[in-house]
Amino acid sequence: MFHPVVIIRRIPGIDFMGLHRLGFALSALLTLGSIVLFLVQGLNYGIDFSGGTLIEVRTPGPADLARMRGTLDGLGLGEVSLQGFGGPDDVLIRVARQPGDDKAQMQAVAKVKAALPPELDYRRTEVVGPKVGGELIQAGVIATVLALVAIALYVWLRFEWPFGVGAMLSTLHDTITTVGLFSLLQIEFNLTTLAAILTIAGYSVNDTVVIYDRMRETLRKYKTMDFRALINKSLNETLSRTILTVSTVALAVLSLLIFGGEVLRGFSIAMLWGIVVGTYSSLFIAAPILYYIRPRRASRAKEGEAPPAETQRVS
Repeated sequence: MFHPVVIIRRIPGIDFMGLHRLGFALSALLTLGSIVLFLVQGLNYGIDFSGGTLIEVRTPGPADLARMRGTLDGLGLGEVSLQGFGGPDDVLIRVARQPGDDKAQMQAVAKVKAALPPELDYRRTEVVGPKVGGELIQAGVIATVLALVAIALYVWLRFEWPFGVGAMLSTLHDTITTVGLFSLLQIEFNLTTLAAILTIAGYSVNDTVVIYDRMRETLRKYKTMDFRALINKSLNETLSRTILTVSTVALAVLSLLIFGGEVLRGFSIAMLWGIVVGTYSSLFIAAPILYYIRPRRASRAKEGEAPPAETQRVS
């Protein structure tokens, strides 16, 4: 076991490359599983993408969801779902898209309000049409693809093309597995979740660039070091920074998950998963893949190279 405090104080000697094939296999399994889940089960699209009406209600006391559901089911509005969130007196009402224009949607909202007790506090009402939802899905996909391409180009220009390939593959892995998680758990997928996915891409590439920068320094310093040992050395030297960053971000995201309410639930879950899988992909995908598509070493070599320092092992 490697205690975080020990890792921060001393450079460990973890053999990451000894586990990289297992990491590749696990990543392939997660990626393929996520794609299959998306194709077979799909996503639980929120009002932002599927269209419909969302009404946020606060009741005077603890909400009787069964009674409210029975009342709304008899209105003939199609699929109506109720969900408690936050406190026991907070309820989210989702009404399926009604045939017709915006006027028909507002008539449905009026029916809901007329059927429920008058003392309810209606805190939020949102209406999204199917055309808008489709356009948002298309825009979201385009934004994600452009972000991945921009990340690859940035890393390519800053380092070399093998680094760009590694960064793009690891970020693509993080994005696909996050979508797979939402498909598996059927958590509502909305614009906030999409924002989280783009944030995950940025977080993941930030961690990857730190590791790549250390690898570039090591390449310049040790031109004859075995490439496997060079990757392990770079990963171990940046491990303390990785642990501190992950811990700090995870604490902030956990606070959002616990205290942010239903509106930020999807964002928080996506970010929490992204922190874990982004760190994993940086260690077991982005860095080890360079073992197979190696950057040039001759142009980085320095004369009078110092012998590599021994990596201290911690048990």
